[in-house]
Amino acid sequence: MSVEIMDEEWLLSVEQVRSLLKWIRGHANANRSVHPFMCSVAEQALLPREARALRVSDVVLPESGGGKLTARRNGKAREIPLQPQSVEALREWISEAGLQEDDLLFPGRRGGPLSASEYKQIWEQAQEAVLPRDELYPWRLGEPISILRESCLVKWLRMGISPVTVAERAGVTPSWLALRYPHCFRTEDAQAVALAPRSG
Repeated sequence: MSVEIMDEEWLLSVEQVRSLLKWIRGHANANRSVHPFMCSVAEQALLPREARALRVSDVVLPESGGGKLTARRNGKAREIPLQPQSVEALREWISEAGLQEDDLLFPGRRGGPLSASEYKQIWEQAQEAVLPRDELYPWRLGEPISILRESCLVKWLRMGISPVTVAERAGVTPSWLALRYPHCFRTEDAQAVALAPRSG
């Protein structure tokens, strides 16, 4: 299995992700879906196309405590736990936007799926406004929104969540994680995970 390594220096820190989302929240007035959409990519490690396809019926949002989100890719569904703060934010968003059970969770301005053009421009503007002007700055401006998913997966691994659990949430295999983010594993652990049989 050939997997391109994601160098640690390209990933966004927790603080950078927080600052980017805060900036987007204050500047995405043209399409209110953009901010909650970006949050779902950054906090639930969704692929942008998975987040765009979500419907209100795909999230379980109890009055208190954590909830869950069901993402789908290639005909397969997987559940991702939602922290209480994410549950609260999504409940507020659904209520504010007047969304119904069968509606898209993050609709575009014309009611259909959110288009890439609707979030790419504000994502580029947020990067320009927030990212540090260091030697990586010119390159990071070209990073797609999926860097938010990558940074979330690494955050989970660094929190001590098992590679098996992280893989299940992301819809990948533990061996993919070990090959993609070797800096999150000790050498012997990365080799063991990378050589483990693939499930499914």
